[in-house]
Amino acid sequence: MKQIYSLKDLDLTIVTSTPNINFISYPGAKCCLKDLTNLICRSDLYPEFFYQLSQVCRNIQSINITFGGEISFGMTDLISGQQNLKYLQINERYDCEDLTDIIPLLLKLPNTLIKLELRDGYHIPLSFISKLTNLKELVISIEYDASEDFIHPFNDFNELQYVTFSQLQILKFPFSCPRYEYLIKFLEINGKYLKEFHVSDHCDNSLNLSISKFCPNLKSLCTQFMNNEMETAKLIFNNCKQLEDIEIWCSDSLLSEKILLNTVAEFSPKNLCELKYVRNVIPELSPDDLESFFISWANRIPKKSLSLIIVNYYEHYDKEEVMKLIEKYIKLGVIEKF
Repeated sequence: MKQIYSLKDLDLTIVTSTPNINFISYPGAKCCLKDLTNLICRSDLYPEFFYQLSQVCRNIQSINITFGGEISFGMTDLISGQQNLKYLQINERYDCEDLTDIIPLLLKLPNTLIKLELRDGYHIPLSFISKLTNLKELVISIEYDASEDFIHPFNDFNELQYVTFSQLQILKFPFSCPRYEYLIKFLEINGKYLKEFHVSDHCDNSLNLSISKFCPNLKSLCTQFMNNEMETAKLIFNNCKQLEDIEIWCSDSLLSEKILLNTVAEFSPKNLCELKYVRNVIPELSPDDLESFFISWANRIPKKSLSLIIVNYYEHYDKEEVMKLIEKYIKLGVIEKF
């Protein structure tokens, strides 16, 4: 450690074991570790290791922890002792069956946190989030299958639905999301603060209507519309006038590509400059339909080039003809990038 004067980042994910040694007594160790900023680790490291780190490291800003197997109680000492913790990511490993032991740790999280990310957290209680009122970004990535024998991982989101997070700007559910009634109430209180809201799970009409009603300041949105919800899409475009980018899924039961593009071209707010839509169905859009959309976009006032991102799960379409069309409108300045 004499050769490393100041260590900023420490990644211990591939360390198989940490021997019980007094490493902070090594010459230069304390000076080297005192400015540690980013820590990535597993929960099963030796407790004394975390305890020793807690004696030296007081200004860690980012901690990424993967829970699985045994959980070291020394982590509580380390996390609760941080004076400037900004970002925490908690990952739950596939073999993790019980995380009740981490509740004391979660209750001691400092209210300096501005970003919290939970991944695969079937067993992570969510109620602790209610005390983190300075959060600016909350990401909960849980893929829940109702057909499997699991307790719904979002059950205790009901304890968050009435909490005010006045600093919250980004809320994302990349996979499953809480029950609609909980999430709608949450948006009623906190939607006005949000700049980004992403929900990739199926959205019913009530949730999309609540977005149009409670989230007027959104700049980024990811959602889905059923094939009979074009009017709801119009409401969102009309009420969320600051939207700059939107991601929408297309499938057999969802809004068709042609209707989606026509609605975007005619009703989306003037600041919109990026459209991403995900095809989970064999493409139905013809090159003529796509060109019609480009022409409509080119005629919008004020004129604004569009970044178009199309994610295909099926490849049954004429790529060459579509790419020629896109290149044509890139040259014309209608499409900024594809």
